[in-house]
Amino acid sequence: MRRYPASFIVLSLLGLLCAIIGAISLAGFGASLHPMLEDPMGGLAFIVSAVALVGSGAFPLVIEKLKENEGA
Repeated sequence: MRRYPASFIVLSLLGLLCAIIGAISLAGFGASLHPMLEDPMGGLAFIVSAVALVGSGAFPLVIEKLKENEGA
């Protein structure tokens, strides 16, 4: 069974959470979460943050994969 680095899991989950909040805000329902999310630009900021978080989470995964390939 493959083990994923904890930082990959945490950052990916945070990215997923940001993407969900951003999608809700862009769909026009952001005000139900927080008044600042009533503006669609708040949702866009969350989508951009989600992409950055998932990208940051990919680095530990790639490093782990490279370490596995080096030992083989």
